[in-house]
Amino acid sequence: MAKKLLHDKWLFATTVGLALFGVVMVYSASAVMAQRDNGNQYYYVIKQGIWTGIGLVVMLVAMQFDYTRLKDRRIVYGLLLLTMVMLVAVFAFPSINGARRWIKFKHFSIQPSELSKLSLVIFLSYFLERRAGEMRSFWGTFVPCAVVTGMLAILIVAEPDLGTAMMLVVVFGVLIYTAGARLLHLGLAALPVLVGLAGLLIFVPFRLRRMIMFWDPWADPQGSGFQVVQSLIAIGSGGSNGLGFAQGKQKMLFLPFAHSDFIFAVIGEELGLVGTMAVLLVFAVFLWRGIRTSLLAPDRFGMLLSLGLVTGIVVQALFNMSVVLSLVPTKGIPLPFISYGGSSLVPTLAAVGILLNISQHTTGAFSLEKMKAGVVRRSRESRKLTGVHARRLGPTRFS
Repeated sequence: MAKKLLHDKWLFATTVGLALFGVVMVYSASAVMAQRDNGNQYYYVIKQGIWTGIGLVVMLVAMQFDYTRLKDRRIVYGLLLLTMVMLVAVFAFPSINGARRWIKFKHFSIQPSELSKLSLVIFLSYFLERRAGEMRSFWGTFVPCAVVTGMLAILIVAEPDLGTAMMLVVVFGVLIYTAGARLLHLGLAALPVLVGLAGLLIFVPFRLRRMIMFWDPWADPQGSGFQVVQSLIAIGSGGSNGLGFAQGKQKMLFLPFAHSDFIFAVIGEELGLVGTMAVLLVFAVFLWRGIRTSLLAPDRFGMLLSLGLVTGIVVQALFNMSVVLSLVPTKGIPLPFISYGGSSLVPTLAAVGILLNISQHTTGAFSLEKMKAGVVRRSRESRKLTGVHARRLGPTRFS
């Protein structure tokens, strides 16, 4: 293990900045609805502030927790089993807006699908490290990872929540390819996934309506296309510089879920192109520092773990922005750090805490030459070593 260093300040600053910015934007996006529904315009922002505080504390605790302890099989499989039990348990609770995604308690709720992202990344990183040197094995390495991912994805699709299930598949693809899986195996897995996805889109009536609406939302602007149309109006109204903070109009009971899944539309309306590009830039910095942490991680587990965490967060952010801009069909995917809701915010901040802990054990300053040298060195070692040593130092595409 490399000597423990200071955490990545850029990564820390972008995370805290996005979380605090989210509190501010939740207030702007929710004040009107909160006043109407609860008689208090601060109702949602107070709850978001509390969840942000809890999430930041969890992040700070995770920063001090040595990430190598997550390689304990009791933690890996215990967290995976807990996640699956919770994903089954959601069906015992009443549906909300036609979906069963939450375990409801008196004062708060838990969304197990958010926990599934973290548990899957930890499992894949643990399993792929143990199988280092045997990544070309279809039945011994590829299939077990695909089965676990598929089980989680199927449970989440049944809620129904196709968007989060797709996030899990993306994370699986990135990690197993990076670890050294054969492209042939990925191709064999992609075929049934694409067939299943097509079936879920074509033969499920409400998804088919969303697909039709996606192609032309203006064909039914007061019906199935209402949410997308209102989102595009908000983005277009903002122009270059926006209407000004808290001056947006679409959040006044026109745009559904303005404070949660469609908060990026409120940002576009009030802060304009400048504001949306600033958010995108901060996520780009987050991606850069996350990838850097992965490349400089002192071991294979840390490399895969950090890559999986940053991939899940950034891909989800891009997916949410694409939905708001009508670049992909509408899905219930929150914008990480910014959208309202503790079920998404707290696990995401916990993931960043783990990422920051890994950044404290990096092997030195990053350079392209060092990365290339590391790839060559690890490849040579993997060809020479067998048995236990090969399992420990197997080659990856990026190491």
